[in-house]
Amino acid sequence: MRGEATVLHADLDAFYASVEQRDAPALRGRPVIVGGGVVLAASYEAKARGVRTAMGGRQARELCPDAVVVPPRMDAYTAASRAVFAIFHETTPLVEGLSIDEAFLEVGGLRRLVGTPEQIAVRLRERVRLEVGLPISVGVARTKFLAKVASAVSKPDGLLVVEPDGEEAFLLPLPVERLWGVGAVTADKLHRLGIRTVGQLAELETATAERLLGGAVGAHLHAMARLRDPRPVVTTRRRGSIGSQRALGIRPRTAEELDVILTQIVDRVARRLRDGERGCRTVVLRLRFGDFTKATRSRSLRSPSDRTAVLLAVARALLDASQPEIAARGITLIGISFTQLARGEELPPELPIDWGDGAHLDAVFDTVRDRFGSASLGRATQLGRDPGWSTPVLPEHE
Repeated sequence: MRGEATVLHADLDAFYASVEQRDAPALRGRPVIVGGGVVLAASYEAKARGVRTAMGGRQARELCPDAVVVPPRMDAYTAASRAVFAIFHETTPLVEGLSIDEAFLEVGGLRRLVGTPEQIAVRLRERVRLEVGLPISVGVARTKFLAKVASAVSKPDGLLVVEPDGEEAFLLPLPVERLWGVGAVTADKLHRLGIRTVGQLAELETATAERLLGGAVGAHLHAMARLRDPRPVVTTRRRGSIGSQRALGIRPRTAEELDVILTQIVDRVARRLRDGERGCRTVVLRLRFGDFTKATRSRSLRSPSDRTAVLLAVARALLDASQPEIAARGITLIGISFTQLARGEELPPELPIDWGDGAHLDAVFDTVRDRFGSASLGRATQLGRDPGWSTPVLPEHE
């Protein structure tokens, strides 16, 4: 177990909304909502009025009627993310990306060269502010888990260092919702058991926590509560899947609406698959129902593919089979993951379209979108849709 606070968790603040405020000075200091139908991101001015990510657009506008609603610009967010991650990698070679807007950095070996972890964190925040124009919060601690909690507590635009001798005083009084992995359902279960703080969970025996919360979940959360997290910052992990998901709010969705959303997700993730020169053998559909329970459906292909039409057909079949359950229980989230990834050379050859140069249809679409932007080509079913229907790229681990 590491004995010094050398792990940084760097997390951009209200990322999408901050990019919008950076690029449009008139939005600075005003409540900003990214996405129309569902809130994809909210500025801190909007969050102060109760607006939250994944909230329905109508509810958000009722809470904050003077909010400025803007459509998402994924190209701008991707460019900003790349610029920030370049700074991360210039700070230390040990960077573990978690998503488009957050990462762990191990800086324990840099003390003699550039200073203490706190000094490194100060300079990193200054560089991101000056070079990319965005606020970023950083937590510094002995473990990844504590660093992530520290960055969350320091928001917005803050820096918090948790030294080893102050870990219990920092963590134990916090609400259980601060634990990595405690969502609304688990938090409600803990509250009904009279457990509201991390310290109260830590007082339980491991076997009791596993019995109350389930084996794997109980063991994980109890270990976090007792400050046990031996995981190092990992930089060489091979990606085993690629995916994206979309929060839908609580209003009912028709089968047609769900098909449009599913198509948007598959279009985007299939393009990322090809950009990485990969194919996949298994398509996974992830659903969260109106009662907040979750379900996963999957189907494997005979051979790996990176073709949008093939992957969309499988995803649609999985969604169609789930429609009776969706109709009965409602749906609040839909996601797609491509797993069992294969290298490009493992993909079976495809017959070319007779366009003279033998170009594949997907490759043509990708080329046009690379040159003229992701919105330059779209499906007819998406014409006239609210900009809030656009699907953000979300972290694979979610």
